[in-house]
Order: sequence, then structure tokens, then C-alpha cells
Amino acid sequence: MSSSSAASDALTRIILDPRFHTPLSILKGFRNGLVYGTKIRFPHALVMVLLFRSGTFRQKASTILNMTRTHAQNLGLFVLLFKSSTLLIRSLNDGKETSIEPFIGGLIGGWTVFGRPGPAQSSVNHQIVIYVFARVVLGLVKLMAKEGKLPEVGKGNEHAWPIFASVSWAMVMWLFRWHPEVLQSSLRSSMTYLYTNSESWDGWRNLLWHNQ
Repeated sequence: MSSSSAASDALTRIILDPRFHTPLSILKGFRNGLVYGTKIRFPHALVMVLLFRSGTFRQKASTILNMTRTHAQNLGLFVLLFKSSTLLIRSLNDGKETSIEPFIGGLIGGWTVFGRPGPAQSSVNHQIVIYVFARVVLGLVKLMAKEGKLPEVGKGNEHAWPIFASVSWAMVMWLFRWHPEVLQSSLRSSMTYLYTNSESWDGWRNLLWHNQ
């Protein structure tokens, strides 16, 4: 057996050894966060920056790479902190999982990576947290529907989505009309383009071809 084969076999034994499962699961979680963050952010940043950001090609490329790196690093770090926290809590409880465990782990990771003042207050992190929050609200609506705490609008649990969608749009349109300054700048810009800028034109060119 060659030295490379022996080394490969030894490494495989370590990887499959139950004693090393916990640290390796944390390592793989960090790796998966990096990969997933890259896959999600890069195409989104590529389209949004090239279409809507001004600047040279080099500046745009730098922005795309920075946004992708931030998203990937933060997701990876969050997974690392979450898994480490929950495993530590479990070890202090004789290896038993508690219902509060994921909440505490999410609180620690959420504050450290996305919530604390300073570098965490970036546009990328704001987008991630807002995305998560929207899914949380929808999930809570579905949970309330599942437990029979909402009035029937459709069949079965189908009434959760109509309520969530209609209230979400009702609130965002009310805020945009009367308090636009409290909305995220990217959302406010989109709403301005759709609703405010469509109110004025001085000819067919900026009615159908150009916005202004």
C-alpha cells in the first residue's frame, strides 16, 4: 500500500470515527454556509449591481465580490456559532436536547453575526435578516392556522397565505404613502419607481420608453 493510500485510509477512519462527529459537523456546517451564501448572493449581486449601480466595471466587480464574500462569511459564521452553542447547551444538559436550545443558539448567532452595532450593520445583513423575518411571520401565521387560531379564508391551511400576503401589501403601501422614510432604501426606491414615477410624463417617450 502506498503512503498516499495509507494516509487516505487513516483520514477516512478519523472522519468516520463517532468521537470526532461533533467538531466535524461544526466544520461542515461552516463550509455549507460559505458555499450556500456564495450561491445565493453572487447571481443576485451580479444582476442588481450591473443593472442598477453606477460606476466603472472594476468598481462594480469589487462591489459584487464584496457582497458575495460578506454573505458567504456571515452565513458560515452563523452556522458555526449556532451549532457550537446548541451542542454546548446540550452537553451541559447530559446530552439531552431542550426546546429552548435552538432559540438560544439563534439568539447568540443572530446578535454576533447580524445584530451587533458596527460592521454587522451592512446592507447585505439587513437583507438577510428581513428575508428571515418575513419567513418567520409567515411561519407563525401558518402555525396559528394549524392550531385553529385564525378565521377560515380558504380550505385547510390555505388561508394562512392570503392573510399574510394581503396584510403585508396593505402595510407596505400604507407606510410608503405616509411614512416612506422608515422603509429600507432599496424598497423605497423600487416603490418610487413603480408608483410615484408613473404619475408624470410629458410625451410618449417618457410615457412608454423612458421613465423620466
